[in-house]
Amino acid sequence: MTKNPVLDELHEARQKILADWNGDTGAYLRNAQIRLEQSGRTVWQGKQRTKDCTEADGRPKSDGSSVSSAQ
Repeated sequence: MTKNPVLDELHEARQKILADWNGDTGAYLRNAQIRLEQSGRTVWQGKQRTKDCTEADGRPKSDGSSVSSAQ
């Protein structure tokens, strides 16, 4: 393993999830989606921004241009 305890912990958690779901990440993700929907929690749905509406450092442009959806 690495010399980074945080990464080691993440790798261990991933291995446990894979073992619990017999390596089927698709089944795990489908189950996670069902659990999310059943929880009733609101999930933020942001719009995809294009490079034309942000400065190089990621800040919104101040010229009043609107956020557009990427095609």
